[in-house]
Amino acid sequence: MKAVGLTRYLPIDDPDSLQDIELAKPEPTGHDLLVRVEAVSVNPVDTKVRSPKANVEAQPKILGYDAAGVVEAVGDQVTLFKPGDEVYYAGDITRSGSNAQFQLADERIVGRKPATLDFAQAAAMPLTTITAWELLFHRMPFSIDTECNGRSLLVIAGAGGVGSIAIQLARRAGFQVIATASRAETIAWCRQMGAQQVIDHRQPLAPQLKTIGFEQVDVVLNFASTDRYWEQVGEIIAPLGHVGLIVEPAEPLRIGDPYKAKSVGIHWEMMFARPRFRTPDMIEQHRLLNRAASLIDAGELRSTQATTLGVINAANLREAHHQLESGATIGKLVLAGW
Repeated sequence: MKAVGLTRYLPIDDPDSLQDIELAKPEPTGHDLLVRVEAVSVNPVDTKVRSPKANVEAQPKILGYDAAGVVEAVGDQVTLFKPGDEVYYAGDITRSGSNAQFQLADERIVGRKPATLDFAQAAAMPLTTITAWELLFHRMPFSIDTECNGRSLLVIAGAGGVGSIAIQLARRAGFQVIATASRAETIAWCRQMGAQQVIDHRQPLAPQLKTIGFEQVDVVLNFASTDRYWEQVGEIIAPLGHVGLIVEPAEPLRIGDPYKAKSVGIHWEMMFARPRFRTPDMIEQHRLLNRAASLIDAGELRSTQATTLGVINAANLREAHHQLESGATIGKLVLAGW
């Protein structure tokens, strides 16, 4: 089967950083599905795993943590899917990734593909949807089905992949949603996703929030630099509020006042935790992807696909990594077909 892999960890402008290769097609056992991959999207985790380091892989490492495709075969313990089913999923960072024509994925972290989306549109969704959903509705004490809860929520980096779906999920849950963006096109994208207000993350947050009528906010989802916004978030978060984080800090955080004084809940999200540690509730990812598919098919959520870069090959994946590393992408970058 065709695949894109690496044996050395190189800068993305090196042609050897990602290469077209041929591999044997894997065989499913246990709870595994063998999925024929039709489309993938690229996330910051891909660039972080690929980033330059001294390691050398004896066997090609396959990246890719978002896919949509068709079940080709199933393991002997599979009960949730059958061959021919269309699926979408983010996979498991400890296993071979989706940048291959066929991939093994545990059925308990796979969802049915939304019927109203094509494979490219669907491939944009799993990793970011799981991240935002788990953070808001599994880590924090909120529900996707709570309407008009009246709380305010700030999404830092609203035009990114996770921010784009987090805005939609927060609106669905009844929050007053404020997003940060700094360019005309990213501001427009955040509003298109459902943000009611947009402020500039390059400027101090507190004065801008006051200008639009918010002395403090009840929830902050920081999908950018934890270090850069730590003090500002401590200033703007309301007492008994909740802060969600996905980026590890470069320096130890000073966790005290005002966070302790305000009794703020600080929530970390790593969407690979359930499959990596085989937690007893890992099937929750299957359930939430199915629920998200139903909301998409009902017109309540939309795909965050922004750009399709062509077929799945090394050259196009290198371009996707290059664009992600620029820090200027909007929504999700997708590749489809072989």
